Amino acid sequence: MTITNLSFTAIDYLALVVFYFGWLGYAKFARRAANQGIPSLMSVMVQYREDWWRGTIRRDLKIVDTNIILTLSNGATFFASTTILILGALLALLGATDRAIDILADLPFAVKNDTLSWDCKIVLLLAIFIYAFFKFTWSLRQHFFCSTMVGAAPDNNIDEDAHEEFVQRGSRMATTASNTFNDGLRAYYFGLSVLPWFLNPWLFILATVTVIGILYHREFKSDALKAMTGEN
Repeated sequence: MTITNLSFTAIDYLALVVFYFGWLGYAKFARRAANQGIPSLMSVMVQYREDWWRGTIRRDLKIVDTNIILTLSNGATFFASTTILILGALLALLGATDRAIDILADLPFAVKNDTLSWDCKIVLLLAIFIYAFFKFTWSLRQHFFCSTMVGAAPDNNIDEDAHEEFVQRGSRMATTASNTFNDGLRAYYFGLSVLPWFLNPWLFILATVTVIGILYHREFKSDALKAMTGEN
């Protein structure tokens, strides 16, 4: 089979373009907004992490800090393990293409899928969740780096400049780990938006736009952000 055998229409290709640039564009927008200090969950958490690492220096016992890192690491471990299960299910679905196509064909608004186009959609999902897996495992390792840095925290009796330098390095490492985790989590959201494509490419476009709207609201307009910034 070649690409000419695909049953994709112009709407399918349009949906892919919206999906790709929507994901890439939102990720860059959110990161740039955080770097520019625009109020968002990402930018506000940077300040909280700096406060956390300043507290790390003041504490003789680092139990609180190690527990925080352990909790964050457990989150990354959970999603990495879940991603493995999802990848296994997607690979199994590749072996049941004909049956799955027959089931979806009876659903409302469903367009006709041929074997090649169905497999291409599954491969897209596989690529998304493989990307998510690597992000979660890299985030996990970065949290291990944070744990090592907690163990290397300077004593209280050194000068303030050394304290602040350590705070900036530690908070930067923690922020990097968090951003990597967020990249993996964002892949889950956009992976879910691909699912309606099996029914209809218009639903794929709608799901992509909906996911972007949800992510934007949670990042910039959510009650969680208002609680952390003290807004009413």
